[in-house]
Amino acid sequence: MSGKTVLISGLGIAGPTLAFWLKSAGFRPTLVEHASAPRGGGYVIDFWGLGYDIAERMGLREEIDCIGYHFKELRVVDRRGRRVSGFGTRVFQELTGGRYVTIARSRLSRLLVDRIADSTEIIFSDEVEALREHADGVEARLRRGGTREFDLVIGADGLHSKVRRLIFGPQPQFEKHLGYVVAAFETTGYRPRTEDTYVMFSEPGRMVGRVALRDDRTLFLFVFTSDLAAGADLGDLANQNLASQKAMLRARFADGGWECRQILDALEGSHDLYFDRVSQIRMPKWSQGRIALVGDAAYCVSLLAGQGSALAMTGAYVLAGELARANGRHAEAFANYENRLRAFMESKQQAAERFAGAFAPKTHWGLFVRNLVIKAAAIPGVARLTFGRDILDRLTLPDYRWEA
Repeated sequence: MSGKTVLISGLGIAGPTLAFWLKSAGFRPTLVEHASAPRGGGYVIDFWGLGYDIAERMGLREEIDCIGYHFKELRVVDRRGRRVSGFGTRVFQELTGGRYVTIARSRLSRLLVDRIADSTEIIFSDEVEALREHADGVEARLRRGGTREFDLVIGADGLHSKVRRLIFGPQPQFEKHLGYVVAAFETTGYRPRTEDTYVMFSEPGRMVGRVALRDDRTLFLFVFTSDLAAGADLGDLANQNLASQKAMLRARFADGGWECRQILDALEGSHDLYFDRVSQIRMPKWSQGRIALVGDAAYCVSLLAGQGSALAMTGAYVLAGELARANGRHAEAFANYENRLRAFMESKQQAAERFAGAFAPKTHWGLFVRNLVIKAAAIPGVARLTFGRDILDRLTLPDYRWEA
């Protein structure tokens, strides 16, 4: 077993989680990441469910609870900043048995990377350029590192996965655009500052929210509608230059109410802006030969689902466990991995589609109904009826045998 070498493309959430559990099963993982270091900034995620359980099994629960945030309220405001709806987040604590925290995605990723850094080969500033499978393994050509041989290759490289494109084909055939664009950035010293509260302002087809972070930082999240299909003009949003991305946000929010103009002023000083369309990845098969996909590369539920990182960790745990259980027989392991998770991931994608529209309803009537639902969630028992089926994970984690 110790001779099984696995190349993992991507150092976000799924990649280091997979490497941890593969190492525990006696494999020899190598991670390759095109960025020069673990990424910072970005956005915060709500973390609960099976991902939380896996983090606990990795010995990370105390650290996650320490660096995470325990917000107390979701507050919806109108153009003048007056509260029109909202609820206390204790409803999510009740639904998840207290196993619920908000954390910066980049901080979670760094925790996972630190967990494997001393035992796993990590290659920064490089990426997979070509893959050629043969009878005994996969020949991987790296942009800077030349050609290397591995027994298996796993694409954990996100929504815009290069491994998926190399092996399965162009992204548009697997991508379902949900009709929204999302952007996020951080700034320091912004006022006003509302502690322990996520403040959200919506008008038809657009939403902007802010949340106070530690060290006098504030995170802003923009969501707005887009009628362009995947692969159209928005197809390369993430790689547009910063000036173009800022210009698009100014065009969509300059006439907005509440603090929109002030937030756009703060945006001008930002050099780190997350910007992308809101999409899902739906594939008929997650593997081909000795190459497989995990996390957003295989079954992205969309950023607005709020559970993508937890699901990426779930997929990575199960994939590593099935490879261990099958003693490295990849065809058997990949089939079991997909059979165990496909229905579960598809149910999460369906829930995400229902949830996405709540961020930026497209009509005044939609906003009115959304605010009523949010307000009703404060009533005991209503939250379980409203959110329960989408929040609770109806899957039992297998208890695999790990060598270490």
